[in-house]
Amino acid sequence: MPVHPQIQQILDVFNRSRHEVDFSHVTPQVMRMATDQIRDSGLEAEHVKKVENRSLPLEGRDIPVRIYTPEGQAPFPALVYYHGGGFVIGNLETVDSVCRNFANNAKCVVISIDYRLAPEHPFPAGLEDAYDSLHYISSHPDQFGIDPARIAVGGDSAGGNFATVVSLMAKERQGPPIVFQLLIYPAVGIVDTTPYPSMQENARGYLMDVELLHWFLAHYLPPADRQNPYLDPINGADLTGLPPAMVVTAEYDPLRDGGKTYADKLRDSGVDVVYRNEQGLIHSFIGFHTSIKQAQESLDEMAAQLREAFKM
Repeated sequence: MPVHPQIQQILDVFNRSRHEVDFSHVTPQVMRMATDQIRDSGLEAEHVKKVENRSLPLEGRDIPVRIYTPEGQAPFPALVYYHGGGFVIGNLETVDSVCRNFANNAKCVVISIDYRLAPEHPFPAGLEDAYDSLHYISSHPDQFGIDPARIAVGGDSAGGNFATVVSLMAKERQGPPIVFQLLIYPAVGIVDTTPYPSMQENARGYLMDVELLHWFLAHYLPPADRQNPYLDPINGADLTGLPPAMVVTAEYDPLRDGGKTYADKLRDSGVDVVYRNEQGLIHSFIGFHTSIKQAQESLDEMAAQLREAFKM
């Protein structure tokens, strides 16, 4: 179907200036500043009963987190959430609206993780932050008012990569139990993109394009270790025994076919999977949920899947 008309308006504005950008001269610092400016919409934040900034005391570093607690009585189920941004940009603010919505809609505590970013901290630093944060949260449930037997992980784009790799790490390390993985246009199928037609069909013009993807990966991926399944679990990882998953992709996204292939691999490995491809939408569409009804409806379905996973 055609691109959603409100999305197309955004793309028209973006693409008028996109041809002037030479990513070989764009630094991560400039990209982060630009992202902060785009994000500042001036909309009033959705009310959540309690929102708290805190730091997790992990080995050798403190990791900032933001904790969203909904109405109700503890202990709550929990969603540990990893923001997107190509492993290079993004922070607690970029997913604040989405995390507020999940807390209220899925009736769970949402703990958003501000992991370290590349290139200052390339692979596997951010991933280890993601896993160690999950381990700390699971080991100290009373600090967060949560039930350690009902913890899900989730994330969008790079954060979706982290969510599923953290699930893999937890299985292999006999780590925290995870009841569900919510993978929103996850960055999988990124090391070898040749099998995926969406990389050609959506190579340019849809906000996330292939040139930008390569720019992100050049800052994050170590050139000597690109077959590591922790980089891209679509490459040879043993997916058996992973928690049930919801995988959401977007029609006009270079990452669409990689996400679909990963959902199929999970299913073929015996994992219960719900897969949705959002027609007419683009990468990063959840960021438009306050203004585009279809984006909010997609979040509503994700929250419904979380609520179902938390029933024990």
